[in-house]
Amino acid sequence: MSQLLSIQDLRVAFRLGKGVRAEAVGPGGKGVSFDIDENQTVALVGESGSGKSVTAMSVLNLLPDNAERSGRILWKGADLLGFGLGDLQKMRGKEIACVFQDPMSSLNPVLDVGSQLCEPLMKHMGLSKAAAYKRAEELLGEVGIPEPARRMKSYPHEMSGGQQQRVMIAMALACEPKLLIADEPTTALDVTIQRQILELLGKLKTTHRMSVLFISHDLGLVGEIADKVVVMRHGQIREYGPVKQIFESPQDAYTKALLACRPSLEGNPARLMVIDDHIAGRSAQQQAKAKDPNAPVVLEVKSLAKSFWLKQGLFGKREFKAVQNVNFQLRKGHTLGVVGESGSGKTTMGLTLLRLHEPTSGEVIFDGQNLLKLSDKERQVMRRRIQVVFQNPYASLNPRFTIGQTLVEPMAIHGIGKDLAEREQRARTLLEKVGLDGRAFGKYPHEFSGGQRQRVAIARCLTLNPEVLVLDEAVSALDVSVQAQVLNLLKDLQDEFGLSYVFISHDLAVVRFISDEVLVMKDGQVVEQASAEEILAAPKQDYTKRLLAAIPRGYRAAA
Repeated sequence: MSQLLSIQDLRVAFRLGKGVRAEAVGPGGKGVSFDIDENQTVALVGESGSGKSVTAMSVLNLLPDNAERSGRILWKGADLLGFGLGDLQKMRGKEIACVFQDPMSSLNPVLDVGSQLCEPLMKHMGLSKAAAYKRAEELLGEVGIPEPARRMKSYPHEMSGGQQQRVMIAMALACEPKLLIADEPTTALDVTIQRQILELLGKLKTTHRMSVLFISHDLGLVGEIADKVVVMRHGQIREYGPVKQIFESPQDAYTKALLACRPSLEGNPARLMVIDDHIAGRSAQQQAKAKDPNAPVVLEVKSLAKSFWLKQGLFGKREFKAVQNVNFQLRKGHTLGVVGESGSGKTTMGLTLLRLHEPTSGEVIFDGQNLLKLSDKERQVMRRRIQVVFQNPYASLNPRFTIGQTLVEPMAIHGIGKDLAEREQRARTLLEKVGLDGRAFGKYPHEFSGGQRQRVAIARCLTLNPEVLVLDEAVSALDVSVQAQVLNLLKDLQDEFGLSYVFISHDLAVVRFISDEVLVMKDGQVVEQASAEEILAAPKQDYTKRLLAAIPRGYRAAA
């Protein structure tokens, strides 16, 4: 195999003003070096902030203006660090293409899919508008979009997350590049869609004899698709080698920790091991203690349903049943896991519980009252006792509020604490409870990582002394080590305060760790309901079996 890309002693720093530089890749003078051959998949793996995305984006200089690169990036022997903007623009999309984590931030919301697919074909390939349109339609079919002719006229918001990502892959492949850089392309997708995207990338790689630089924080995931793995931490390579070697005999303690950090489908420890535990050689804790099966019921849901009315034709409309006939009981100190693919109705069900969506029918009994029948004033009082943590901590925190203001505001609204000083003291105590020190109080959300922001969101909920938390994909976008920290935190808080959780997720391994009972949802309905152990040991429905089969299991399962 001939070599396509060779990164040699790459170092990247960012100018922060007044002579200050932050070294993101290659701190301390030791640069990053690895190669990618033709028709080869190389995975860059590491936690958030490890420098993997900065390394990949350095190839085509898709970095901010304050970035400084040094070393060599050889593409077919030519050093890309010496290329001007015009030369790089000719390469972008044509020889090297990129697929990013969030397709909605990459797709233009005001242009239909067809127009966005045609643009690179006309610009780089010189096709006429008619020829580009025909080829764009073929590309949609190639990446598995149903009814490609109709979907050419769709806008991004009219497609699911998995379909949006397929469109991004189709755009990236439009000019038949030799290298595809895929930056966390499946992180926020459910396991079945993630499986489809991975299989699609593997198929397209073979068909087009294309190389892939696949960026992820999940070693279990890349073990199924990579030929070589580069493990990064703090801007440096900790281990580099063939996937078989990395999985069967990892040499670096950090690599071993990444492999062991993810929740397992086998066994259920009291706490998850985090990166520092593994590196320090601390052993796993004992099995989790069984919950009291006779604990009092705090929340009972009966025949909950939610429909949306969608426009059809010029004057017509049709009913879309998002949630149908959901029933369950949640006991004090217990966790109910809700799993299913995107579009299964699990998030809508959670939001309807809180009346963030008005229900179509059903009952939600809390403390002897039906939450769905309360007046606005009564609902305001009850809402203090049932709180929600959303998936995206970047969107759920007000960027103009300090962390202190974010925590004090709900206490002021609900009359908790006799004065500002008492509320501020309570906010500081809660920040310490979720693992953030007092310095966080005066900072703004943009000064924190995703995991730290999610801790702030959890602390905000706790300011109101809630009894029930609805956690909507609260850890799905976090890397494995931060995810383990947040899951451990949730268990600690549950033990300390007797909290009950409705934990919504597409990740059965995470649900296995934190849940006592599991609801499996499909097309708005509960198709299976049992204890976490029963669901995993003996799933009854084919749909549940498919969800389990789609979970990435690393190199050993793929070999």
